[in-house]
Amino acid sequence: NKLIHIILALLLPPIAVFLKSGVGKDLLINIVLCLFFYVPGILHAIWQSQKNRVIRFNNKINEE
Repeated sequence: NKLIHIILALLLPPIAVFLKSGVGKDLLINIVLCLFFYVPGILHAIWQSQKNRVIRFNNKINEE
């Protein structure tokens, strides 16, 4: 699942953000980034797809 999101983030960044966050401000930001500059759109999509994983990791560290 994680690998599929990363591949989608590299090839079709708005689709990856849509699958992770749905329709909202994150998708709009990613579409604008992709229209103007493709690489920032890719970085934003990768960040969005990994964001929940980082938050869970930080919460686990804080619990210990």
